[in-house]
Amino acid sequence: MSASMKPQGSTLGLPAASALVIGSVIGTGVFGLPSALAAFGPISLVAFLLVTVGAVALAIVFGALAARVPGSGGPYLYARDAFGEFPGFLNAWSYWLTAWAGNAAIVVALTGYVEVFINTDHNVVGSIIIAIACLWIPVLINVLGLRSMGGAQVVFTVLKIVPLAAIAIIGLFFVNPANFGPFNSSGTDGWTALAGAGAVALFAYLGIETASVAAGRVRDAERNVSRATVYGTIACGAVYILGTLAVFGTVSNTDLRSSTAPFSDAANAMFSGTWAGQVVAVVAVISGLGCLVGWTFIVGEMPQAAAKDGMFPRAFARESRGMPIVGMLASTILATLLTVLAYTSFEQVFTMVVLLTVFTSVIPFLFSAAAQIYWLVSRSRPTSWPHFARDIVVAALALVFSFWALIGTGAEAAFYGAIAFLLGVPLYVWMKASNRRHGLPARTPWDVEPVVGAATSITPSEPVPHGNVT
Repeated sequence: MSASMKPQGSTLGLPAASALVIGSVIGTGVFGLPSALAAFGPISLVAFLLVTVGAVALAIVFGALAARVPGSGGPYLYARDAFGEFPGFLNAWSYWLTAWAGNAAIVVALTGYVEVFINTDHNVVGSIIIAIACLWIPVLINVLGLRSMGGAQVVFTVLKIVPLAAIAIIGLFFVNPANFGPFNSSGTDGWTALAGAGAVALFAYLGIETASVAAGRVRDAERNVSRATVYGTIACGAVYILGTLAVFGTVSNTDLRSSTAPFSDAANAMFSGTWAGQVVAVVAVISGLGCLVGWTFIVGEMPQAAAKDGMFPRAFARESRGMPIVGMLASTILATLLTVLAYTSFEQVFTMVVLLTVFTSVIPFLFSAAAQIYWLVSRSRPTSWPHFARDIVVAALALVFSFWALIGTGAEAAFYGAIAFLLGVPLYVWMKASNRRHGLPARTPWDVEPVVGAATSITPSEPVPHGNVT
């Protein structure tokens, strides 16, 4: 049995798995999103709707793949079992880069909200201390065990979703049409504005795959991973779209373009005074910490799955209280170093690192959509054409969405992202040579074994059904 698919003693139920998705997607970025979209005007709401459709399609694909290929690892597992170990490794490498570098990005934004209350003069040493503390608190929560992490995610998710939803819904009653400004204020044609706004909006959905990455730890994963991923994505989309609409309607487009805390500005406009904005800052801190709790777990889970298959250094396979402790510690150390670098050379280093994490995150999305299409068209059981047509259209939509995301990162990020992506090749060569020296057999795309209580494994003689896998 592949080590990445062994059943775990402690598992996440549907609420905790959904909270993992929502908590990983909604971090601190949502609190600045309306300002980034203000440059495009209300046309960005149309772009957001289109991106949400693509994100839901991708969520359905992850749910289908989790039922088809059981176990933890998500995009790594799907690429490996569809196309072989080298694409699988590249997905694990790319996703791991995304996760720990992304944690550095999250904590820098989180620190800015903490400094609404302390270190208000933004002393660099003070900022670094706050950021490091915020990076390691989630590690402490995770090392207490899976139950601790799952419970914390539920609590953090409720604490941030309720206030955000309240602002989004109450804000609709304070909307002033004059605040929206021109429908397309980007100064470009409609299609260009849609593409630009969509490129910003799609960044907000990174993390929808987290339940599939942790599928081996989800109770009744064949059903719950799909439901948690889709439900979580839809919930995030509702908060994003309604929240952005409310902010657009309560803060003028001119003010919103220069705002550093648009949700705080909207809350102040609705309730008068500054207290509401400070409450939003507290929610932003809670949101950031909850996001880091989920990503700290995921940043250990992905390399652990690869390490158990001999595709990552074996130290990453070690656990403590059932948690991938080595991966979490190593990744948080790297995120800490990157955070220090960000505060000492922000413009030169950190901005590009953020763009690189977006590029490296989309590659596993693309491979996952391609894996689903591969299984559908090449390993089918007899099924009704409506089911096959539905699944292939959803998978194709997810693939197009992934390409759109890749293009949206820009030429410079794509160039440096490709270099970072290919830096994994020397590690792969070293792992292959090491496995060969130790007499370990090479894996093939068909080395999937059954798991107790999970879906039946896939073998060359047993084709995969087209329909009803979502």
